[in-house]
Amino acid sequence: MNDTIPVPFAKLTLGSIQTRSDIDGYFELNNIQKGENILTIYSPEIGQITKPLQIPTKNITINISEFTQKFEEIVVTGGMKEVSRKQSIVNVEVYSGNFFQKNPSPSLYDALQMVNGVRPQLNCNICNTGDIHINGLEGPNTMILIDGMPIVSSLSTVYGLSGVPSALIERMEIVKGPASALYGSEAIGGVINVITKTPERSPRVYGDLRSNTWLETSADIGYKFNLGKKISVLNGINYFNYSIPMDRNNDGFTDITLQHRVSFFQKWNIKREENRLFSIAGRYLNEDRWGGQMNWNENFRGTDSIYGESIYTKRWELIATYQLPLKEKIFFNLSLNGHDQNSYYGDLSFMAKQNIAFSQLYLDKRWQHHDFLLGASFRYVYYDDNTTATSENKLNKPSKMSLPGIFIQDDILINNNNKLMLGARYDYHNLHGHILTPRFGYKWTPNDFSSIRLNTGTGFRVVNIFTEDHAALTGARDVIIADDISPESSYNINLTYSQDIRFERASLKFDITTFYTHFENKIIPDYDLNSNEINYYNIDGYAINKGVTFNTSMNLKSNLKFRLGGTFTDVYSIHESKKENQILTDRFSGSWVITYKLPRLFLSFDYTGKVHSPMRLPLLNSSDQRPEYSPWWSIQNIQINFNGLNNWELYCGVKNLLNWTPWRMGTNLIARSHDPFDKLVEFDHEGNPVATEENPNALTFDPSYVFAPNQGIRFFAGVRFTLQ
Repeated sequence: MNDTIPVPFAKLTLGSIQTRSDIDGYFELNNIQKGENILTIYSPEIGQITKPLQIPTKNITINISEFTQKFEEIVVTGGMKEVSRKQSIVNVEVYSGNFFQKNPSPSLYDALQMVNGVRPQLNCNICNTGDIHINGLEGPNTMILIDGMPIVSSLSTVYGLSGVPSALIERMEIVKGPASALYGSEAIGGVINVITKTPERSPRVYGDLRSNTWLETSADIGYKFNLGKKISVLNGINYFNYSIPMDRNNDGFTDITLQHRVSFFQKWNIKREENRLFSIAGRYLNEDRWGGQMNWNENFRGTDSIYGESIYTKRWELIATYQLPLKEKIFFNLSLNGHDQNSYYGDLSFMAKQNIAFSQLYLDKRWQHHDFLLGASFRYVYYDDNTTATSENKLNKPSKMSLPGIFIQDDILINNNNKLMLGARYDYHNLHGHILTPRFGYKWTPNDFSSIRLNTGTGFRVVNIFTEDHAALTGARDVIIADDISPESSYNINLTYSQDIRFERASLKFDITTFYTHFENKIIPDYDLNSNEINYYNIDGYAINKGVTFNTSMNLKSNLKFRLGGTFTDVYSIHESKKENQILTDRFSGSWVITYKLPRLFLSFDYTGKVHSPMRLPLLNSSDQRPEYSPWWSIQNIQINFNGLNNWELYCGVKNLLNWTPWRMGTNLIARSHDPFDKLVEFDHEGNPVATEENPNALTFDPSYVFAPNQGIRFFAGVRFTLQ
C-alpha cells in the first residue's frame, strides 16, 4: 500500500540551480556542493517549502512525495502553540493560501465562501457590508485573528478581511465552536486565524493582477528584502477598484457596491540567539465604498434628495511577538488597532472611532506528560460614535471597556492513544464583573489513521451594539437598545470523528462533527416588533445552535482531487415560550472544490461551488409581499490555470456560472425603492407606518432584505508572477 502522492512538475531551486520534477515527482540536480544547502520547492499543490538539506554526495535524486511527507500540517489556533494537526486535541481546519487561488477573490471576506460551514453574510443590499457566520452563528460570535492576535472586531470584519494581500497568506486556520477559554470575548462561536508567511518562506517577488467583465480590478504585490544578516522584511500591497455602477435588476439602485481600496502590509523578522522569536507586523487600509441610486454622486452625500450609502474607512493595525531571553519559553504578544469610519446612510450620518489595545504574556512549558500554557492578558477598547449608543443626557460619553484576564491550560498525554486537555479562563469586565470560562478536551487515537475528539466548554461575549450589525446602520430603521443588556453566555459540546484511508492510487480523508451550543442571555436584533425599528435585547428564554458538519477530501494518482463538505444546522430561540428560527440562516449548505490536472500540458482545472437551502428573511410586517423564505440557490465557478512558463502563471474562468442572483425570484428586494427617504409614508403617533392608497401594505424603505450577492455571471482573467 503506497501512502504517498507524487508532486509532478514542481519548481525546485538549490542556490543558483533550478529544475522541475517529472510526472512521477522526481527531479535531479547535478554538481552540487557537499554540505548544507537550502532547497526550495514550489507548486500550486503544496505551496512553497523551504528546508535546509544536507547533501552527502555531489549527485542525489530525491522523490518529492517522500520529501514532503516529513512536513506535517502545523496548527496553532486550537491551543495557542505549534502542534501537528494530527496531534491537536482541538479539531482545527486548515486551508492553504493556494486553496483560495482556486477561486480568485478580491478579499478574504469573499474567499471564505469556499469554506464549508462558513458563510460571508451580506447585511445590506446597498452598502454590501456583512459579517462571517460559522455553523449558523451570526458574525458577532466569530473572532478574527491575524497571526493569533485579535485585531479585527465585529465593527470591521468586512474591512479587516479586505486588503490582506493574498501573496502573504501562509494558511488559514478555523476552529468551530467556543474558544473563549483561550481567546476571551467574541470567540463564542469560533475563531478564524489568518497566518501570514514568514519572510523566509515567502517568494522574493510576487505579483497577481486580475480583472473581469464587470471591470473589477485587483492587484496583489509582495516582495521581501534583508537588512543585514539578522533582519528580514516582508512587504505587501493590495489594491482593488470597482467604479462602474450597474443596475441589472432595474430597481434604480446599484447592484453591488462601488469600491476603491488600498492596503499596505509589512512584517519584520529579527533573528536572535537560540532561534527566539521576534516579529513585528503592521497594516494600513484606506477604502471608499458607496452604493445607492444610480444618479447619486458625492455632491448628494448626507442629503435627502438622492439616496446613497457612502463609507470612508481608515484602519491601521500593529502586532508584535517577542520571546523573552530566558531559559523558559515565555512570550509577549501585543496588538494595537484603530478604526475610523466616516459614513452616511442617506441623510443619516454615522461617525465612529474604535481603538483596541491587547497585550498578553504567557508561559509555554513541557514537563513529563504535561504541556502547560499559563498566561495573562489585558484588552482595552475605546469606542465613540455620534449615536445614542455613546451618549448620556445628550452629552457625548465614549464607551471604555477594560478586560483583564488570566488563563491556564494543560494538555496531558495519558498514553500513545489518549490525550486530555483541561483549561479555564477568568476575566473581569469593568461593567459586567467576573466571568469564568472552563474548557475540556479529550482525544482518542485508536490507530494511526483515525481519531475521536471531544471538546466542551463555555463561552461569553460582551456587547457593543454598533459593532454588532451593519443592518442597524442602513438609515432605514431606528435602533432601540435595551438599557439592561447583559453579556451572552453559552456552553458547547463538539464531537469529531476523523479517518484517513490510504489506497494504492489514492488517499481519502474525512471527518464528521456534531455540535450543540446552548445560549443564555442571547442578544437578538428584533426586526418584527416594529417595522420601522431594530430592537436589541436579551431574550426571555434561551437559544440553541445544533447540527452536523462533514468534510471529505480525496487525492487520486489520476491527477483528480476533490474536497466536499456539508453542514446541517438548526438555529432557533425560545422567547416567552415561543420558538423562532433565526433569520438569514440556512438549514443546509454544501461546498465543493474539484481539481483536475494535465501535468504534461501544465494545465489545471478547478470547479468550485456552494449550495444553500432556504433561509428566513427579514420582512417588514405581515403585509409585506416579499417571500418570507429564500429559494434553494447556488454559486458555482470554474477556472483554468496554466503554469508552464518559468515564474509565470496564467489563469481565467467564469464566476457564478449559473448566473444566479436574488432578484431572479421575481420580486423587488428593496422595499419602496422609489421612496428611500419615506417622504410619502404616513406614520401613526407611535411611529408605525399606516396603510394608505399610495402605500397599501404599510411599508417603509428597507434594504435589509438580502441573502446573496446581486452580482451575476462574469468572466475573469489574471496573471501571477513568482520569483523565488
